[in-house]
Amino acid sequence: MIARLSYCAWFWRNTTAINYELAPAWLPWSAVDPDHIPFAWDEAEASEITAVIASMVPPDDARREEKHRFTTEVTVLLAARYGRWACGWHWAAGEGGGGGVVTHWCCTSHSIGGPAATAAKVVASLLEWRDWLEELAERFEQLAPPTGANAEDRSWHLERAATRLVTVVMDRTGAECGWYGLCHTVLTWFLSSTGMGTQDAKDAVDTAIGGRFKSWTAPSRTLIDTVGENLAVDLTGVQPYRER
Repeated sequence: MIARLSYCAWFWRNTTAINYELAPAWLPWSAVDPDHIPFAWDEAEASEITAVIASMVPPDDARREEKHRFTTEVTVLLAARYGRWACGWHWAAGEGGGGGVVTHWCCTSHSIGGPAATAAKVVASLLEWRDWLEELAERFEQLAPPTGANAEDRSWHLERAATRLVTVVMDRTGAECGWYGLCHTVLTWFLSSTGMGTQDAKDAVDTAIGGRFKSWTAPSRTLIDTVGENLAVDLTGVQPYRER
């Protein structure tokens, strides 16, 4: 367990720093919001991008560095073609993927194989990631405090949103390695979608979570409620007053 925890800590300290521009965890909501970033997809587009990706797949005997370079090059290609939101195509669930939600991709060592099969996995992962962003956009709209809400109403809506979003992320990731990173990102994106500045949103989420979430540990309902309440009170100065 110590080795695994060390790996997760290493992942979040280093991979996002190495490829900052390509790290989905650091993208602002404005760069991934599907309501404002169109995504044209049909059979012709699928066929073309699949062929391009297949031509990029390294040989079976490629070294680890080559396989990692392939993932980076594919990310650059997809981001240039569709927008920066596509950088999350390989944010996969579990230890190999860093605690994301993508299930069609795992990691370079397990996901890269023959050109056709690898390209198909990349495309499936891209579409899965897009579906996740569209799901989040719908949830954000449903959970956002109404315009003109007073402090008490806003506090209640923020607590409810936080607890429900944490629960969704926990369920989708299985609370495996690094899941808290996606949780932090989703909560930051939610606050940004309500009009809060990105840095202020990050700071508020940092304060609310406060290192409470751990890899391979599903938080209790009480802890989830506490995080939601802390976020609401910190942002409004008012205790949430209604039961969910």
